[in-house]
Amino acid sequence: MEHMGKKKPRPRRSFTREFKAEIVELCQGGDRSIGQVAKDFDLTETAVREWIRQAEVDTGRRDGLTSDEREELAALRRENRRLREDVDILKRATAFFAKETR
Repeated sequence: MEHMGKKKPRPRRSFTREFKAEIVELCQGGDRSIGQVAKDFDLTETAVREWIRQAEVDTGRRDGLTSDEREELAALRRENRRLREDVDILKRATAFFAKETR
């Protein structure tokens, strides 16, 4: 039996840097509240607040990893994971061929 009043989870969406910057500008302009901007653009307040926080980090008004640093860290983690997989494959291949040559 379904529970009444329960909303389906919203599908994950992605937004461009430009769109996020426009939303942050609207919020920082002071004409509308964060909640109102979020409602007007069908966004969650949490997402908008996170974009504002990240914009403050990017401009040096708040401590944390900048967007560029976050992207670089994610790329380095992907590369590290791929290299670990490569090393694991090479270890298994070495063990296999070591058995074959005996």
